[in-house]
Amino acid sequence: MTREPPGCRRVNSLMLYTFRSITSHRSFSRPERCATSSQDPFRAFHRDLDFVGKFLKPLLVGELAPEESSQDRGKNSQIIEDFRILRKTAEDMNLFKSNHLFFLLILAHVIVMEIIAWLIVFYFGNDWITTMIASVILATCQIQAGWLQHDFGHLSVYKKSQWNHLAHQFVIGHMKGASSDWWNHRHFQHHAKTNVFRKDPDVNTLHTFVLGEWQPVEYGKKKLKYLPYNHQHQYFFLIGPALLIPVYFQYQIIMSMIVYKKWADLAWAISYYVRFFITFVPYYGFLGSILLLTFVRFLESHWFVWVTQMNHIVMDINEDPYRDWFSNQLATTCNVEQSAFNDWFSGHLNFQIEHHLFPTMPRHNLYKVAPLVKSLCAKHGIQYQVKPLLTALQDIVRSLKKSGDLWLDAYLHK
Repeated sequence: MTREPPGCRRVNSLMLYTFRSITSHRSFSRPERCATSSQDPFRAFHRDLDFVGKFLKPLLVGELAPEESSQDRGKNSQIIEDFRILRKTAEDMNLFKSNHLFFLLILAHVIVMEIIAWLIVFYFGNDWITTMIASVILATCQIQAGWLQHDFGHLSVYKKSQWNHLAHQFVIGHMKGASSDWWNHRHFQHHAKTNVFRKDPDVNTLHTFVLGEWQPVEYGKKKLKYLPYNHQHQYFFLIGPALLIPVYFQYQIIMSMIVYKKWADLAWAISYYVRFFITFVPYYGFLGSILLLTFVRFLESHWFVWVTQMNHIVMDINEDPYRDWFSNQLATTCNVEQSAFNDWFSGHLNFQIEHHLFPTMPRHNLYKVAPLVKSLCAKHGIQYQVKPLLTALQDIVRSLKKSGDLWLDAYLHK
């Protein structure tokens, strides 16, 4: 059996989803054409085009005949061209160049908060008030480490992919107890096919919710009633934010590392748990430390769900529309107003539109490219949605209620 070259597995994992999203019955004469002709998703995800081009050469089958139909045929060529000009402008402005000090400070403030949480327990004991304060600080550490691993996972910090991968493993593994491979596999699908049923795992809700306008009507027509979806905006609070990370993600992460034999990821994750229990077992005992960790995950899960869903679940969720890259990101993502708190609270995912258009752009530069994106939207009459934070959070519940009502109407009358 031949061994994969270093980095091959990780590259192929990403290429699989971008390749599926960009080819769509189209072919290309050489790997470079994917990045320079009409393949904006491919260029968005890959920093080193020469490197990934080596893996594309064996995939070339041949050219389609000019008269062959294509799922891309309805795309607006002027939008595609204007977006490429916008991207070139961003490159000329050095907006893809990261400030290493920025990310070092993000890492430092996470470490400092972890130390503060331990010091609080060390000096004041393990009473309820102390435990609650320490838990909130530890949950803040976890969510901020989550935003940081997201930066490394998107290769937006260092020029060399290997450095990003190593930093990603350290942050998501040693600081969060999770798997970089699991995150890559799941998150790249989300970016390649945002809000597309059966292709974006973030809208694969395992029949617990119906989302958007198409799915609830389809479920209603087929008389599918796994749960009372007309009440999903109410039970969302019980099984959404509360359970996603401590139950669903935790199970997925552990099983993926074992089933797919990701031993390096497992070693990093074990190092997190060893460090956590060494730190807190002297004050809470083993069982108490497990309860503390579960409560921290519970708090983190609420923060994570509300932030990540305020940008997507309220937007267009449908079957694959085969829109151009720019139009699709504007239809499936929205922004939240900028402020120092909003930037920190969301890990700059309040600039979700710009992040989805330019996944490898360092987050501290997203606000700089936003005016260019707004200008292009205005030129082509595309809606650019920006909301206050509280409105964006409330819209999650409103969208769930709207989808639930659509399901009930279709269930009863269609």
